[in-house]
Amino acid sequence: MNLRVIEGGRRDAEAVDLVAILPARADEVRREADRRLRALDYERLSNRERMTGVPVPREIRYLAMQINFVADTLSALGVIPADFRSDRYWPAYAPLVSSET
Repeated sequence: MNLRVIEGGRRDAEAVDLVAILPARADEVRREADRRLRALDYERLSNRERMTGVPVPREIRYLAMQINFVADTLSALGVIPADFRSDRYWPAYAPLVSSET
């Protein structure tokens, strides 16, 4: 019995990148936006505002509004970019640094 290796049936050298093959979905964009909002601790600050009346800091509120806008805009695209998680699509948060030391 002779056995031969069939070439072309396996991809030994390169792994299949499913992120590049499968198109991104709107719910994935929303999850990325929610992850970024959690990093800001926006839900806790928003709940604190509802319970105690202490407002969410203006910078955090504005950044949350921008994140939601980006999520809605990316979700509305016909073809969502595969790299939608990249920071180039999302607003950045730079905390105010006091010059007093």
